Amino acid sequence: MSTPNWLYANPKPCSHLSDYKLRHGLSGYTKLNTCLRASPSGRLSVRIEQEEVMRCGFGLESSGCGERRRLLMCLVCGSLMCSNHSVLHVQAQSGHGVTVDVERSELYCSLCCDQVYDPEFDRVLMCKHVGVKPRNGARNGGVETGKMRFCKRRRLGLDLGLSRSEKQLGFVKDLRAKSCFPFGLRGLNNLGNTCFMNSVLQALLHAPPLRNYFLGDRHNREKCRKISLEKLCLPCDVDAIFTAVYSGDRTPYSPAQFLYSWWQHSSNLATYEQQDAHEFFISMLDLIHEKETKESCDLSKDSGECTCVAHGAFSGLLRSDVTCATCGFTSTTYDPCVDISLDLDTVRRTSTNKSAKSNEGGSTSTLSGCLDLFTKPEKLGSDQKLYCQSCDGMRESLKQMSIRRLPAVLCLHIKRFEHSHIRKMSRKVDRHVQFPFSLDMSPYLSSSIVRNRFGNRIYAFEGDEAEVSTEYDVFAVVNHSGMLESGHYVTYLRLRSQWYKCDDAWVTEVDERVVRASQCYLVYYVQRAFHHAASEDLGCLPMSPHRDTFQPIAGCC
Repeated sequence: MSTPNWLYANPKPCSHLSDYKLRHGLSGYTKLNTCLRASPSGRLSVRIEQEEVMRCGFGLESSGCGERRRLLMCLVCGSLMCSNHSVLHVQAQSGHGVTVDVERSELYCSLCCDQVYDPEFDRVLMCKHVGVKPRNGARNGGVETGKMRFCKRRRLGLDLGLSRSEKQLGFVKDLRAKSCFPFGLRGLNNLGNTCFMNSVLQALLHAPPLRNYFLGDRHNREKCRKISLEKLCLPCDVDAIFTAVYSGDRTPYSPAQFLYSWWQHSSNLATYEQQDAHEFFISMLDLIHEKETKESCDLSKDSGECTCVAHGAFSGLLRSDVTCATCGFTSTTYDPCVDISLDLDTVRRTSTNKSAKSNEGGSTSTLSGCLDLFTKPEKLGSDQKLYCQSCDGMRESLKQMSIRRLPAVLCLHIKRFEHSHIRKMSRKVDRHVQFPFSLDMSPYLSSSIVRNRFGNRIYAFEGDEAEVSTEYDVFAVVNHSGMLESGHYVTYLRLRSQWYKCDDAWVTEVDERVVRASQCYLVYYVQRAFHHAASEDLGCLPMSPHRDTFQPIAGCC
């Protein structure tokens, strides 16, 4: 059994938060419980009944500055202020540095200018979700049983007392009175603007090829430590997350060791500022590939392609055909990829015959339209002339993309962030994208694209993969809400035909209509054969004697 590294069990506590708890205990937490309100999606926020419109009240005048975005509430005096004035507030009132983000219900230290983490604060939020009332001044976070609808758990004989309810019921919002969530579904604590990391990790934790690889002990941490001279190993930290998530424990897990290791390998991204989930996904796969190929020669003898777990699951091959507009000569190149980035397709026309572009929040695109746009021939302008081998000169040309080889796990990236070189500014595109739960990728294969281009005159296509599966099923959707400079990532997981929303530490069951209405940013599909295999009992997976024994909870799927 691997020895856990307790040094990175939780982030280093904030000294200002420690001073606050020494002075006031948990009184501020328990008072905050009465102001917490849950949205239909399960997200908690702070609402003050006497305040119809909450705004910053800090300033020389009685009305305050009036700012409404990113409001913070002081846990000592209850004052509402914007993030800019929170520093002035703590300078005027010593010891008032610990606040709560009103919109996201997360602790924020005005002196550190950063989000802070406290398990006892999460315990209060957990009690709000399960309908349990915190005890006043309880240092151990004890709870009293309240109005809970967990009849099936009572019939199973489970104790709904203090620690049991917190560990196994704290993050379950069960709309159908089921005993628990599927095995392997566990929240991840936000370590300070790390929702981008948590959202991608949730998707990768349930990608069947990666799950089978790490749970099958294909990357042994003990063996890796002995043969590797490096102190930090990202695949080892990923393996530790898989072990923790599939251990049967339901309390949120803090991937602090993984975050620290990722920072060490990606020093340019080592900051508590919000990062892009797509960039993190690419960076993570690159680091796993680099480590795996360094220790073993993961190259196929036949094709010379990399067979590491990252590329084995996500790697595909794109084909680019550039046709000279003068002589018709076609030059073909192939490029590997681990995802496909899609531009939004043409905006639909509204019933008033006006373009919906003026109101992108209400316009709609389709995933099939985005894929059609990706494989549509593109005429390169006069400023993009390419060298033609046949003409022996620079010529205007026509470019067309297609998919030469499909991956086992297909990641589709929706380009929601665009930059204007004229206005010299970036913005987010909030257009809704309709995506199917089942996707057939055969129209976008190179064989189909080339046949459509030349008609039935081509009877055989080089490398035609007639036996390759082109049917995919969605299993994860990473959603981005908010603006470009201040947004939030959540993940929707499809497990056993039921959707679950993973919002950092909070896991809730949602209807598929919520998923279809979300602003998808990354959509993960898996080949149908893998998807069916993933629906089988995880207890059948081979487990290594070096790995922690799984302790499934009674009644779990």
